Amino acid sequence: MPDTPPVFRFAPSPNGLLHLGHALSAVLNHDMAKAANGRFLLRIEDIDQTRCRPEFEAAISRDLAWLGLDWERPVRRQSDHFGAYASALERLNELGVVYPSIMTRGEIKAAVAEAEAGGRTWPRDPDGSPLYPGRERTYSTGERTAMLESGRAYALRLDMQKAINLLGNARLTWSESGAGPAGETGIIAANPAAWGDVILSRSDAPSSYHLSVVTDDALQGITHVVRGRDLYHATSVHRLLQRLLDLPEPLYHHHRLILGPDGRKLSKSNQDTGIAAFRAAGRTPEEVRALVV
Repeated sequence: MPDTPPVFRFAPSPNGLLHLGHALSAVLNHDMAKAANGRFLLRIEDIDQTRCRPEFEAAISRDLAWLGLDWERPVRRQSDHFGAYASALERLNELGVVYPSIMTRGEIKAAVAEAEAGGRTWPRDPDGSPLYPGRERTYSTGERTAMLESGRAYALRLDMQKAINLLGNARLTWSESGAGPAGETGIIAANPAAWGDVILSRSDAPSSYHLSVVTDDALQGITHVVRGRDLYHATSVHRLLQRLLDLPEPLYHHHRLILGPDGRKLSKSNQDTGIAAFRAAGRTPEEVRALVV
């Protein structure tokens, strides 16, 4: 049998216009797939139905086509596959590593402030956010039932320590062909515990980024995940979920970020760095490519 071709994907969210950072990621995925005689897919990550809009999705296709990229059809939209994420969530629930949580951001902030005022150093994730207190982890069945019947909005979280314990002594790593923030490459030791009890689903969204991305990558047969360095540390959570759900492990390549004048990574609010803005200003696709690659 012939070897299966490698599969790459570019997976933007249609909640704004693409900028130069997106151009870098899209072009890298496209060109790496072409160089490897592989496949290049476009995936629309529109889990957040309140912010994602059809006009932004249309703009994504227009910008990518203008850059000279081509991708396979049909395009996968996450909003068409909520059932797949529900199935993955149910499998995790059956493993006993899911629990409902109701603390609001304000309540989390207050709990952290109280602990720090008492001299305790509160742990924070790689992005700098405080880890979730997790007080609902130890709720009895009755307490949990009462909480769910209270009518308060809740999120389903991964009991990180239970999940890690299920791995036993198995080593959790990933293969990195790009580089992390400190130049890390090669075989990387994953550290999902650094993220604490991450959200898997919310009352207003059927799946978190972490859960949907590993589910989509597996269902689409993605072999190479090429994305920005801002997601480097999140790979630890993704590798844990892949192991728990018995999903294949892709190869990872985290690329540099394009920063704005303030030294921060670009956001969709930076209209002056948008691909459409360069096109409107008369720049050519070749000129924009030269800015990012």
